[in-house]
Amino acid sequence: MKRPPAAPPRTPPPIRKERTIYFSEIPPGQVEEATRFLAGLSGLSIVPHPERLSIDVSYDLHDHSLEELETALIDKGFHLGCALLVKLLRALYYYVEETELHNLEAPERLLKKSQNQAYIQAWERHPHGDHDDTPPEWREYK
Repeated sequence: MKRPPAAPPRTPPPIRKERTIYFSEIPPGQVEEATRFLAGLSGLSIVPHPERLSIDVSYDLHDHSLEELETALIDKGFHLGCALLVKLLRALYYYVEETELHNLEAPERLLKKSQNQAYIQAWERHPHGDHDDTPPEWREYK
């Protein structure tokens, strides 16, 4: 009996992310230079906004992450925005993307089955019926 041919490996669906990278005011001209630098990376869509001192980037999470892009910019000498809201959003995006990547690599677990098994075992060990040691006349005392 012949086995059916193995299924081709599935390619994961793209996980598109759209983020904004903010730059500080000093030194001037960072947005244009950063746009040229990021244009050299594949799989990256870039829209510069010099008036807002920012760049909108769009990428597939399988190819890039915001942390990777910003680290590359910092290593090249760019100064990113340091406003409190920008820092909070940056930390949130780093965490979310890292968690998504981690979950993509994790094997699928059947939580429902393992949870049900835990309840079944607990129920089997639980004494059933009326096991109250209180005498009946005390239970009905009014």
